[in-house]
Amino acid sequence: MDFALLEKGIWLGCAGIGFAVLFNVPRRTLGVIYIIAALGGLLKFYLISLEVGLVFAALCGSSLIGFSSVLAAHYRKAPPMTFALPALIPMIPGFFAYKAMVGVMKLTAEQDPDVYTKLFFETVKNGLSACFIILALAAGVAIPLLITRKETVKRIKTDIVLEKQLENLEEEN
Repeated sequence: MDFALLEKGIWLGCAGIGFAVLFNVPRRTLGVIYIIAALGGLLKFYLISLEVGLVFAALCGSSLIGFSSVLAAHYRKAPPMTFALPALIPMIPGFFAYKAMVGVMKLTAEQDPDVYTKLFFETVKNGLSACFIILALAAGVAIPLLITRKETVKRIKTDIVLEKQLENLEEEN
């Protein structure tokens, strides 16, 4: 494994710990959050180095974070989101969002139509990249958490609420 890739994993783990401390999570979860953040980020950057695609790499890395969070929640007796959110935040594409916002600001001042067109497409590309990566991150974490839920929709007692609404409708008629 490349040392630069390993270094990114170390820093992603540190960033995950930083966000965990910011969110005031229990101390017993910090080590696991470090490992989950490092592994999720390592998978993302490893897939990027294989030229798989940035959005798919983000989806795979966030899915690993989601499944790992479910496992960690079972063993550390804490909700899965306690592990997933701090580990996921360092993977947010701030670079693309920043470049998109700078591009929008430059577009307001540009006069040359050729430069404007090039700048417009670059800004749209950066903005769409940021949006699709964020969607992939959200889906990658949400799908494992939804698949492994302990309670199904049937147990949430929505049938009782619906029965009461039907009774109220019948009483009105």
